[in-house]
Amino acid sequence: MDLPRTPTFDLKGKRALVTGASSGIGLGCAVALAEAGAHVVCAARRVDVLEASVSAMTAQGWSAEAMPLDQADPGALPAAFEQPFDIVINSAGLARHAPAIETTPEDFDAVMGVNLRGAYFLSAHAAKALMAAGKSGSIIHISSQMGHVGGIDRAVYCASKHALEGMIKSMAIEWGKSGIRINTICPTFIRTPLSAVTFNNPERLAWIMEKIKLPRVGEVEDIMGAALFLASDASGMITGTSLKIDGGWTAG
Repeated sequence: MDLPRTPTFDLKGKRALVTGASSGIGLGCAVALAEAGAHVVCAARRVDVLEASVSAMTAQGWSAEAMPLDQADPGALPAAFEQPFDIVINSAGLARHAPAIETTPEDFDAVMGVNLRGAYFLSAHAAKALMAAGKSGSIIHISSQMGHVGGIDRAVYCASKHALEGMIKSMAIEWGKSGIRINTICPTFIRTPLSAVTFNNPERLAWIMEKIKLPRVGEVEDIMGAALFLASDASGMITGTSLKIDGGWTAG
């Protein structure tokens, strides 16, 4: 009897780009791919923090390099994709929370510029480079559970993430025949330096713990396995969908 074999999670020989890779979820994703054998190009705006993170990775014996990049600037993207990446993980994001009636046009444009426009053109450049090289690949966006529900003071952020979820569905349809997969990871509130303000607010923390069905908040490590899964051959039949890592938030 010929038994089936589990598809590989090994990324040796793969070239990956991770944006927002200087800290938090982005750094976790970069580490997950590097641990699995990929050469990881870590991109972010904060050059000093980025270089420190890459140095910590290479000190572990992993293959990584830094690429200063502001993906909200479409003019900066073509140079980043002069060579195709087998894997692209977009973890760059921006949140400016406020009641909807107090949102300024400037804040609206800033959030949409990074979370939607930046994600859109990053995806397009990644796919175009893969098509030109005749290669398949996996594009992964760090979205949010807020791409599926609403949240207090989060109208703009939720709008950007709901739009991102629709975007990847259309791109998956367009690029599937080329073997290019595109998906999102939708985390709940994850403990990072950027989320400390929320977790330190007793009212917000109570709201979070009421919504999450598991008895804890999320950690960066909770995202890393999902990133590796969607980057690898183990998810070879998955495209145009979202993987929710929300502790059951959207189930209730």
